[in-house]
Amino acid sequence: MILSLFFMFFFLGGRAKGSGPVTESDGGLYVCMNSFLGFGSKYVERHHAKTGQRAYLHITRTRKTQEQKTAENKEDDNNSGSGDPPKKKPTRLAIGIEGGFDVEQEQYEEEVKVVLFPDRQEVTSDDLASMPDVVRERVSLSMAGLQAADSVSHTLQVQQWDGEVRQESKHAAELKQLDNGVKIPPCGWKCEVCDLQENLWMNLTDGKVFCGRRYFDGSGGNNHALLHYQQTGYPLAVKLGTITPDGADVYSYDEDDMVLDFKLPEHLSHFGIDMMTMEKTERTMTELEIAVNQRVGEWEVIQESGTTLRPLWGPGLTGMKNLGNSCYLNSVMQVLFTIPDFQTKYVSIIDKIFNEAPSDPTQDFKTQVAKLGYGLLSGEYSKVAPDPGDDPNSSTEPRGDQVGIVPRMFKALVGRGHPEFSTNRQQDAQEFLLHFINMVERNCRSGMNPSEAFRFLVEEKIVCQQSQKAKYTQRVDYIVQLPVPMDQATNMEELQEAERRREEVESSGAPPSAAPRAQIPFAACLAALSEPETLTDFWSSAVQSKTTATKTTRFASFPDHLVIQIKKFTFGLDWVPKKLDVSIDVPDTLDLSALLAMGQQPGEELLPEVAPPPLMTPDVEVKAPVLDDSTVSQLCEMGFPLEACRKAVYYTGNTGIDAAMNWVMGHMEDPDFSAPLVLAGSSSAPGTTPTESLPEEHLATIVSMGFSRDQATRALRATNNVLERAVDWIFSHLDDLESMDVSEGGRSEGGSEASREPPPGPRVRDGTGKYELFAFISHMGTSTMCGHYVCHIKKDQQWVIFNDQKVCASEKPPKDLGYLYFYRRVVE
Repeated sequence: MILSLFFMFFFLGGRAKGSGPVTESDGGLYVCMNSFLGFGSKYVERHHAKTGQRAYLHITRTRKTQEQKTAENKEDDNNSGSGDPPKKKPTRLAIGIEGGFDVEQEQYEEEVKVVLFPDRQEVTSDDLASMPDVVRERVSLSMAGLQAADSVSHTLQVQQWDGEVRQESKHAAELKQLDNGVKIPPCGWKCEVCDLQENLWMNLTDGKVFCGRRYFDGSGGNNHALLHYQQTGYPLAVKLGTITPDGADVYSYDEDDMVLDFKLPEHLSHFGIDMMTMEKTERTMTELEIAVNQRVGEWEVIQESGTTLRPLWGPGLTGMKNLGNSCYLNSVMQVLFTIPDFQTKYVSIIDKIFNEAPSDPTQDFKTQVAKLGYGLLSGEYSKVAPDPGDDPNSSTEPRGDQVGIVPRMFKALVGRGHPEFSTNRQQDAQEFLLHFINMVERNCRSGMNPSEAFRFLVEEKIVCQQSQKAKYTQRVDYIVQLPVPMDQATNMEELQEAERRREEVESSGAPPSAAPRAQIPFAACLAALSEPETLTDFWSSAVQSKTTATKTTRFASFPDHLVIQIKKFTFGLDWVPKKLDVSIDVPDTLDLSALLAMGQQPGEELLPEVAPPPLMTPDVEVKAPVLDDSTVSQLCEMGFPLEACRKAVYYTGNTGIDAAMNWVMGHMEDPDFSAPLVLAGSSSAPGTTPTESLPEEHLATIVSMGFSRDQATRALRATNNVLERAVDWIFSHLDDLESMDVSEGGRSEGGSEASREPPPGPRVRDGTGKYELFAFISHMGTSTMCGHYVCHIKKDQQWVIFNDQKVCASEKPPKDLGYLYFYRRVVE
């Protein structure tokens, strides 16, 4: 039995005023003894009136005072002396498993009774004693079962998580080791290339010792162990200095991950290393990752750690608890509920939403979003978080931490079934924003859709350089991804000098110093977005061959709220993810009017709508594509959709993986990127079913969900008429479907801002391209999958920092270090 906490407002209470112990919300929690849903005192009457349920288990809890805890701890110490084992210290970066952290439980005094509605008649334990045996037994069992059950919040809180989990390497069992006479001494190691004496890795095949990879900030090694693998293909290496009788850090270059080697003692012994006598002299990779994150200068700057921040309280100033790397979710939702569309959709009609909630509101998207929005905006939970060490009678200044919102049920719902957002791992805030917008789209097929505030049209113009004829396409988007041109840094001389000093330091073996941060003008990023892109492998329907073309991207509409992502995360030449350490002078006001698309120009000819010819064999023309299966497979293994891989090989004429990969990278933003490959002269893609054979009942089912018959037809044809797959497909291709009827010609030229007609196609809002900054989300750390997120929001002309449960007035908002920027249209 799992106790689902419906509104969970009971657990969002704060410090009681006046003297006495620290308590939870005064009303307590009412648990329906039929449905096991929990309600605060504010909402239990509503549930009774709606369902007719009468019996509720009423739980009131009072937090124990420090004196009570101290007394109990002394008693625990006495018990330990008489045989009870003391609590173990955590020895593993994990939660809820042996050796990891235990979930800390608050200590409460608890009072439980049954309350009968509508008269709120109370039945206490003493009252049960005077009841008939059968009644007393059944009620007592029900009460005991409810009290013993874990709430959803606690169940989610204690999910097992292991930050050090590693898989057995596929190379461990059959690893070949060379009999080359190499013996490794117990100390005095150094890299065989650069003489570096730390971060050293021994290859388990030949015993060669080299330095590890260079980290994004210039520290670490010089990549010599990686280079050795690339030259030899020997896959496994062990980090010297981490070897102990319990194990060591082992890395598999082939599998690109830290791994387990169950034959490690044998493999080490081959090179004269007795694992049982080794002691740890270097930090493990887990310890090193934490240290690198803490060393990054942006941590203190973004969190404004150098100043004393003034805590803020009240409506719209409510913190959110970090559920273990959920700061990405906290930051995004804080910003979204600053936007009027989301407030109107989910908070202004909250009574209506709650009244219409289904019997199990824990699984209802609208209810859970409304609950979260109300909690953030009402100010009811913007209260001081109690410190277990506080004296309730003290009158000290309040701390910055709030009770705030605990979004466990919301996180569980929006992450359910998702391979990443359902976990406790850190995630990319930009990816979560798009994921949540997608969920809003799914649940707003009719009625007001707040995600329209972000939706805009992008026009792409491709000009064949041989014929000078053009092609116009439009697609829907929600975020502008702004590139970072590192070659445009204004402090280039400083960066070059720092690189020269770093090379000198590396050659001497001394530890590197912190590198300066690149200063990139915002105008340079905007120019990089708008400048024409050269396509070297474009198939022109005008000249019926491949040629060079230019692609220009412009706004076909301007959204009410503009989201800009700074593309700080990229890959190095060795495909190792890295983060660009840059400072960008992001402006408070923005005018994008110059980037407005103008559509087909007078006298400009369009490219004919003719598909590329089918591929030719040496002696005969065939209708079906002759594709290089090995190239298609290689692309699929990289994670690209099958149909996109088939098109890449088809449109590059089976010329190899490099050409196909370039095609993929150049067409990833195409609306039909993953749509089936359609050949010239054919009416459907390979493997699809003709329209007339589509099951009418399947079409009717999808149409009843709010989609058009054409959209339902396309979904079924793409999934071989399997209804369940078609429904999944249609929700994962919303942008493609909504742009099906968008005009290829784009917007007609001319006309003033006021006289412009709304663009054709999907519903978008349009207006001037002038904006003002009102929020930004910053990231600290080496990767979107680790580190920490914080958001700054401008409220009443005052910048406010939301750092999980800390909500304070911002003294120095680090606008130059942001990751996601949120602008709203300036209404003239």
